[in-house]
Amino acid sequence: MKKLFLRVLLPAFAPLLLLAVWQVAAVRVDNRIILPPMMDVLHLIIHPTEDLLSMGSLLSNLAISLARVMAGYLLAVVLAVSIGITMGYYRPLFRTFSLFFALFRPVPPLAWVPLVLAWFGVASFATLAGLEYGRWYMYLNNLKISMVFIIFIGGFYPVLTSTIQGVQSVRTTLLDSARVLGAGEMAIFTKVLLPAALPTIVTGMRIGLGVAWMCLVSAEMLPGSLSGIGYLITHAFTVARTDVVIAGMISIGVVGASIDFIFRLFEERTFSWQRRSR
Repeated sequence: MKKLFLRVLLPAFAPLLLLAVWQVAAVRVDNRIILPPMMDVLHLIIHPTEDLLSMGSLLSNLAISLARVMAGYLLAVVLAVSIGITMGYYRPLFRTFSLFFALFRPVPPLAWVPLVLAWFGVASFATLAGLEYGRWYMYLNNLKISMVFIIFIGGFYPVLTSTIQGVQSVRTTLLDSARVLGAGEMAIFTKVLLPAALPTIVTGMRIGLGVAWMCLVSAEMLPGSLSGIGYLITHAFTVARTDVVIAGMISIGVVGASIDFIFRLFEERTFSWQRRSR
């Protein structure tokens, strides 16, 4: 009973309290534009394939947004992990480029919007591939370069910082011991350095994905966007459909929380040795 309370009932308390406050407030306000009833929003969520505002369903827009986030995030992870491991392992490279990255890290992703629009305009991955029609054109045209770039910037620096920190935090005694035992540089990297730094790197990847997901709505407000959950929320606001706005916000939160849960589950199962070693 105690285990059920700690795992299910206690985490559900705050969401249930929020729903109760929402319903009471909606009844008192009695204005669907300011605060729609909970059941109106719930109807949209439990019918995710229903067409909304002639812009497609909640599910289809969410899928497009998820594809954009994954495109920008995966690019960020590949570059940030590669650069971070190199900078963390080779001190001269760290001293050379640390100031360079430190100058750009505090710049918010939205501050890049004017430059991104000037550089890429409304070009998409379909433009890069030279496609003008067909099924792949429909898919790739939704991946606007400007949007993916904003999401990329959001996810890049958390992953880069955590990767550098993870590599530099590996004890030199482990590396020196491996060298004394005759291990080559490749063996040291794959069997000592990377396993020791991986928990910190995965934590950075988890944070980076959260930031990239938060940049989504802002990215989908850029010119050229005609789909996506962020664009749906913005358009719904202009036509006073607050229920669609809230349903979109809840969808973003649910997907983000689900992805974070998967990361935490992966961390708990893969790096359980960390807890046992403390």
